[in-house]
Amino acid sequence: MDNIWARIRAFLRRPFADDADEASVPLELPWQQNWDWVAKRSAGPGFTRRDYHEARERGMAIARATLGDDLWEQLQQEGYLEVPSGTYPGLTYRLRVGRRIEVRCADGTRSPWPYPYLCINPAYPLPDEEFFAQLYLYVRDRESEIIRTAAPQPWDQPLGRTF
Repeated sequence: MDNIWARIRAFLRRPFADDADEASVPLELPWQQNWDWVAKRSAGPGFTRRDYHEARERGMAIARATLGDDLWEQLQQEGYLEVPSGTYPGLTYRLRVGRRIEVRCADGTRSPWPYPYLCINPAYPLPDEEFFAQLYLYVRDRESEIIRTAAPQPWDQPLGRTF
């Protein structure tokens, strides 16, 4: 029986014919590195203009695929998406690309935070739109993580680890 499991594991680990070239490229694990040394709004030294352009293009494609055409179009037209809180009735998160989360409260609703902006930066440099899509999913589906990790801020400003 052990022999069968070993053969199954070996089969699952082998690359597909189409993935042979990709298998030779080492897997990137950027979250395992310390990025504090990288300048804000930068991907780090060695990133060329072309690299930034390609990364931003991929980031927009990822964001559009993640959000879907309707939300992507709404974001392009309005410049933001709003996500109602599932935890705090009357509270809405306004998300804008490359900016802090704005906490908006309906009349008579009190914010659980002392300031109207929440700051969450990615662990490593990402294109603005790509991080926006991830942040949207977290606010929509894992609000408890936003509540736990966001740093309340008195003013708005660009995020530090996006470009």
